[in-house]
Amino acid sequence: MDTVKIGRFLAELRRENKLTQEQLAQKLGTSNKTISRWENGNYMPPVEMLCELSEFYGVSINEILSGRRLDETETKPAAEENLKDVLALSAFGLEVRKEYFAKKWKHDHAFRLDLQMIAVLAALIVGIFLENKLMLIAAVVCGVALCIISHNQMMGYVERRAFLEKKPRNSENNEKTP
Repeated sequence: MDTVKIGRFLAELRRENKLTQEQLAQKLGTSNKTISRWENGNYMPPVEMLCELSEFYGVSINEILSGRRLDETETKPAAEENLKDVLALSAFGLEVRKEYFAKKWKHDHAFRLDLQMIAVLAALIVGIFLENKLMLIAAVVCGVALCIISHNQMMGYVERRAFLEKKPRNSENNEKTP
């Protein structure tokens, strides 16, 4: 799938409709940065947006994925090719998205995770220094609980984004997706 070709076609369709990126973003409930990323070929619109773009511009999703208008004789072969591309990318793409969002979450929460680790280590050191078994047990239990909670928060974040959960309108204004 040629994302640059798709992006050029989306930009062409937008210009034909005499819209700016900002105006289109408002109509679709997204940001002008997102529209720009699609049109530059940096990212593909998610499935639900492909449906909205198709309906909005009066072209088929097949034409969007082909990056051009198709006549009757081209439609079926293009659909087959696009379907093969989507299927080939989907399984690998999901794993890549999950890995990307896990790394992003860890990066975004690095300071909090470091503070939690420092607090648990400090409690362990104080417990050892004071020879207080109760404090040592509490530090270990808190450390394990914080790890479990952080992991669950990260996986929730990853699942929401990797599986392209449909977001409410205007909720992705500053969010970057691969």
